[in-house]
Amino acid sequence: MKWPFRSRAEPRNETTADESAVEDVLLSAILSGESITKQQALSVPAVAAAVEKVCNTVAVMPFRLYREHKNADGKKVVEAVEDARVMLLNDDTGDTMDGYQFKKQLVQDYLLGKGGYAYINKNLNQVKSIHYVDESRVAIKINSDPIFKRYVISVDGRMFEPFDFLKVIRSTKDGASGESLIAEVNIAMRTAVEMLKYQIKMVKTGGNKKGFIKSPKVLTKEQFDKLRAGWKKFNTADGDGVLILNNGLDFQESSNNSLEMQLNQSKITLNNEINSIFGIYDDDEKYFKFGVLPIVRAIETALNRDLLLETEKKEFFWAADTSEITKIDMKSRYEAYKIALESHWITGNEVRYRENLDAVEGLDTINVGLGAVLLDTKSGTYYVPNTGEKVGLQQIGARKPEPEGGDE
Repeated sequence: MKWPFRSRAEPRNETTADESAVEDVLLSAILSGESITKQQALSVPAVAAAVEKVCNTVAVMPFRLYREHKNADGKKVVEAVEDARVMLLNDDTGDTMDGYQFKKQLVQDYLLGKGGYAYINKNLNQVKSIHYVDESRVAIKINSDPIFKRYVISVDGRMFEPFDFLKVIRSTKDGASGESLIAEVNIAMRTAVEMLKYQIKMVKTGGNKKGFIKSPKVLTKEQFDKLRAGWKKFNTADGDGVLILNNGLDFQESSNNSLEMQLNQSKITLNNEINSIFGIYDDDEKYFKFGVLPIVRAIETALNRDLLLETEKKEFFWAADTSEITKIDMKSRYEAYKIALESHWITGNEVRYRENLDAVEGLDTINVGLGAVLLDTKSGTYYVPNTGEKVGLQQIGARKPEPEGGDE
């Protein structure tokens, strides 16, 4: 008797070994219900590569502190280069980590944990150092009031007020802790982990054996079921890799090519899905917009909330210097400014403000489309360069229209 053990060579109505192997992996991921840990997620090469890319991209950005104030010439933005907080954030945190390592770990916890946390060490109102705290050591104790929320931060049992910490949090409902990406897409992450386990098992056992078991006589149902159970155990991850064939049974192996092709295709599909989850695309502009910018904005918001005094918040603000990674987008950005200027709905100084540059005298004008006529948006005065004439808006409103048809 020849027992066709899930060979694709012969058409069958039942599930083939190739389909069953992949389906078992997917079914295991869906039904297990287990939450994937940060370490398990990072064991998947595609996840580790995606996290590394996003974290490195953000970590290389310097975060700068600016002061915005008004003077006679209008708004003026000045970079606070001498502020100690800038050095702590970008160069030397005053702790064991440098600025690059600090930002990189903060982003990783933001993506894979409940948020990125750092203790702000102060002496009176002066920040002396910034200390990264592993999010797994942080516990949030929040009251039960759904409106007037109040919480404290516990680190290994020590209690701290929210203002003692820099908190970079994603997907949060209380502002204290958030939900990680791996928790939001747990099934996809479990599938990736199970797929990796299956591939490791195949390497250890030499692959999922497929083929025919030949028997010189007809097997009873009991013998058939026992042989089938033994074969299934032989091909499981926790199997011992040994199957004893007796009573004349003989195994004839068939090709593994179709299974390998299906696994490779599933792996490619899963890797593409993981890249999409982390906002990674071949298009650099799209990657920056969906993968990097939301994290940068979250960090800026956290810095403006936690690393500024209440008295500073009206004038000071933090902003990431994205110039290095947005050079590719500089041309399209400047073309947009040109269109806005030519469409008469923005001034030159408003463009400079968007680029964190100081205002320049004479750039508060808008071309109103009346030939060479300029409108000063601050004084409300129209100016005709060819004649040197200046006319205020009130003067224009006070002028009486000329009577039609001459004098009566």
